[in-house]
Amino acid sequence: MYNPAHPDKVLYDALGDMGVTTPAKKLHVSRTTLSRFFNGASGILTDASLWLSAAPGTHESMWYEMQMSYDIRHATRGKGRG
Repeated sequence: MYNPAHPDKVLYDALGDMGVTTPAKKLHVSRTTLSRFFNGASGILTDASLWLSAAPGTHESMWYEMQMSYDIRHATRGKGRG
């Protein structure tokens, strides 16, 4: 059964051991904002998908759709569908 990764895990893995400061500067967001995202305290909303699209090779819809897939999967699990 398909179990999509949370977008924070995908981005964290892509950045490797870069930490939070450098990617936050490159994405033009605060360290706190990016840290909350990495720690799973916030998901991808429309505004976050826009600043994440600044990452090379990505598009805003990719991040938004990844979050939506994750949310739907976990919502259906709670209803006994997965």
